[in-house]
Amino acid sequence: MSGIDGLPPLREVIATHELSAKKSLGQNFLLDLNLTAKIARQAGDLSGMDVLEVGPGPGGLTRGLLAEGARKVLAIEKDTRCLPALAEIAEAYPGRLEVISGDALQVDPLAHLTPPIAICANLPYNVGTELLVRWLTPEIWPPFWTTLTLMFQREVAERIVAQPGSKAYGRLAVLAQWRAEARIVLSLPPSAFTPPPKVSSAVVHLRALPEPRFPAERAVLERVVAAAFNQRRKMLRAALKGLAPDIEDRLEAAGIAPTERAEQVSLEQFCALARALA
Repeated sequence: MSGIDGLPPLREVIATHELSAKKSLGQNFLLDLNLTAKIARQAGDLSGMDVLEVGPGPGGLTRGLLAEGARKVLAIEKDTRCLPALAEIAEAYPGRLEVISGDALQVDPLAHLTPPIAICANLPYNVGTELLVRWLTPEIWPPFWTTLTLMFQREVAERIVAQPGSKAYGRLAVLAQWRAEARIVLSLPPSAFTPPPKVSSAVVHLRALPEPRFPAERAVLERVVAAAFNQRRKMLRAALKGLAPDIEDRLEAAGIAPTERAEQVSLEQFCALARALA
C-alpha cells in the first residue's frame, strides 16, 4: 500500500514522529497496511461517500479509506502527536482529508461532512461503546450515517450481534438490532496490533434500516432495556418495578411472562413493552 500512495510504511511513520501508543487514550495501532485496506473494504463502495473516522492515530486506516476511493475522510484525533503524520497523508491526497484535533465525544462532525456518510474506525477502546450508542440513538431516524464499520474488542462485537438466550445478549444487542442490520465481518488477533492488547478484536458492520424493525419510542425503549439488563439476574417484575406500579399487567399486555429474565426477551417483545409503558 505504501507503493500506492507514496507514503512510508507505518512503522517508519511511528518511529519518525515518536508515536508510542498511549494506554490512557485507549490506543492500539494497526501497522499492516494490507489489513487496514481490508477493513476499509468492509465498509463497501466508498467512491461517492464522505467517511468519518475517529481515532486515526498514525493514519493506517485513513490511508486505506482514501486508497479505496472515499470522496472525503474527516478524521477526529485527540492525540496531538499524531497530527504531523496525518498532515503528510493530507498532502498526498489533496482536498480529500480533513483532520480535526479534538475529542470525538465533543465534536459535531456534521458541519464538515456531506451525505451520504459512512463511519469507519478502529475506535479507541475507552470511548467505543459510548460512541456506538450515540450513533444508534439519535432523536431522528434514519441517522446521518448509512453504515458503521467499527473495530471493537471481540467481546463487545459479540454483544452487538448477540441473540436472546445468550450470555452476550443485552442492551447493546437490542439498541443495535432495533434500527440496524449488524454482523461481524472480520476477526483480528492481538498480534495484529502494536502494542498487542490482551484480547482479540473484531470488526462489526452495521447498516442503518430505513425505519426501526418494530415501533417504539426511543427514550422509553432505552429506559426499559437499561432497567431490565441492569439487574439481569432478577425476574422482570422485580427488575422493572420502578418503571410502573402495575408492571406485571404491562408485561402481560406485551406478551411477556413477569417471571422471565431480560436475556429471554426478544427485541420485538421489548418494543411491545415500551409501547405498553408509553
